[in-house]
Amino acid sequence: MEERVLRRLVIKSFHINDVKFSEKTFIDIQNRTLYLRKNCIEEFISNEEDIKQAKLSIIPKDGRDIFVNSILDFSPIATKVLGRLGEGITHVLTGVCGMLTAVDEEGVQVAEFGSSEGILSQQVYFNRAGTPKDDDIIIHVDITLKKGMGTVRKGPTACHRVFDKVIQEIRNVLKKVNGRLCDERHEFIDSIKPLKKKVVIIKQVAGQGAMYDTLFLPNEPGGFEGGRSIIDVGNVPIILSPNEFRDGALRAMH
Repeated sequence: MEERVLRRLVIKSFHINDVKFSEKTFIDIQNRTLYLRKNCIEEFISNEEDIKQAKLSIIPKDGRDIFVNSILDFSPIATKVLGRLGEGITHVLTGVCGMLTAVDEEGVQVAEFGSSEGILSQQVYFNRAGTPKDDDIIIHVDITLKKGMGTVRKGPTACHRVFDKVIQEIRNVLKKVNGRLCDERHEFIDSIKPLKKKVVIIKQVAGQGAMYDTLFLPNEPGGFEGGRSIIDVGNVPIILSPNEFRDGALRAMH
């Protein structure tokens, strides 16, 4: 019996060496530079009633000896160009990632089972799955919630929503980059192999409260919009294909 292909996923990566603020968001592929609209954060928090203020900054490769509030998330910058999660074409930026931190206006760190505020270089194990590499540039979104909103679910949710809008600003221009200019191209195939062993990998994810939540199958790789909460579906088992998982079908919100 012949192997039957179910899904084909192509991931194309584009390396970034520098990130700068600008009047608009765009990517200069030749110079490997990402330009980010500086005042976009003000627009994104304008309708968020639980957020007092937010700051957008760029942390260079050698600038990690700084104090940061409790870390809610690190986010890759990837977007669907063709198809849905787990198939088609995905563009991803390397050399840069996003970081979300948050505190409330009284100085209470946004956390559930222990906060992670402190000197960034001392609080993060770099070069691990889910954390920046040593030479990554970090786009930092720091949010100040109103009093008490860091301990109820909708506070951290608002933080993730704003953070995702910043990343989406970049995704929207990344979609338009010519795929032929990619630095790397990887193809992954989900297939049925008759007479071979059937393998299931079980992954336990968090679904416990305001901070300990996991979204699955968002609109964009590792995204927020369109994702469903594992809490809201009752922490039931979810079946994902290998390529859906590889393509950012899970977003850990803690």
